[in-house]
Amino acid sequence: MSKVNEEMINTTDYIETVNLLKSLIEIPSISRNENQLADFLQHYLEIIGMETGRKGNNVWCLSPTFSLDKPTILLNSHIDTVKPVSGWMKNPFEAVISNSKLYGLGSNDAGASLVCLLRVFLTLCKTNQPYNLIFLASCEEEVSGEKGISDVLNDLPPISFALVGEPTEMQPAIAERGLMVLDITTHGKAGHAARDEGINAIYLALDDINWLRNYHFERVSPLLGEVKMTLTMIQAGTQHNVIPDRCSMVVDIRSNELYTNQELFEMIKANIKSDVAAHSFRLNSSHISEQHPFVQRVIELGRIPFGSPTLSDQALMSFPSLKMGPGKSSRSHTADEFIYLQEIEEALPLYYKFLNGLTL
Repeated sequence: MSKVNEEMINTTDYIETVNLLKSLIEIPSISRNENQLADFLQHYLEIIGMETGRKGNNVWCLSPTFSLDKPTILLNSHIDTVKPVSGWMKNPFEAVISNSKLYGLGSNDAGASLVCLLRVFLTLCKTNQPYNLIFLASCEEEVSGEKGISDVLNDLPPISFALVGEPTEMQPAIAERGLMVLDITTHGKAGHAARDEGINAIYLALDDINWLRNYHFERVSPLLGEVKMTLTMIQAGTQHNVIPDRCSMVVDIRSNELYTNQELFEMIKANIKSDVAAHSFRLNSSHISEQHPFVQRVIELGRIPFGSPTLSDQALMSFPSLKMGPGKSSRSHTADEFIYLQEIEEALPLYYKFLNGLTL
């Protein structure tokens, strides 16, 4: 173990953390099919003496001395993974250590964060802290599913702050982009392509496409930059000799913390002629103040705040939250996903240092 470790985090903790991650990798837990892994994790927690709660495939436990007189910190990461992408040269469901890397689907996103947060939770539960702790292993994060974290938060005691485990190289993501997906439909009138009749829906859509491509929202975040609006799918026409009467488009909106999704929707709707419908408004951008005690603590200990372009369960939290964990975001959802063993070794004492004695 490296010199950075606190005495409360020892070699045994590190070994047990790696072994647990290896076990989790070898239990397939594709989004919406996490029941086997949830069973395993719940059993693991109960075997070591923790009382657990469960709703669907969300599993949690509270610190043994939980008191409503103290603020509560939520330690959260997710148990689900995406489907293996093409290109894997290794078995995605076999945990393999090679060249100081642990390979396997979910090793980086977000298994390493999950097991490190759990180990630190168990360690802190043996100490007296000025706060309560809840450890929550949530499901359906990768698909922003309605049976994931949003289905369980109301069953938990009030939460003051959440530390969300995602691969950020143990740097604090104090803001992250939100997501809104729009279906945009332009209506024309069908006609024969050989005659001067009909109204071409593709041509009608061109002005809206141009606006979507070139419009810049005014509020620019110092952490996340501009709102990102991207036309990603388009479909029109049925055959070569028929004027298309319908043009359907899908637009991906990545919001910053200066706009709500509802606000962006209303602005887009007011500026284009086509019909606009949002899949959901629920995945808003999130942001925590640099003056928050946890942020101040991690800055004092050498961490550098940043804004994350990727989405997490933070989008569904109504309380202050921050995203931080071992691993690197660019490894997520890739073939032969891995985590460096050193990243786990370093994350354990860092999490402990950030949380030990923290006053909210």
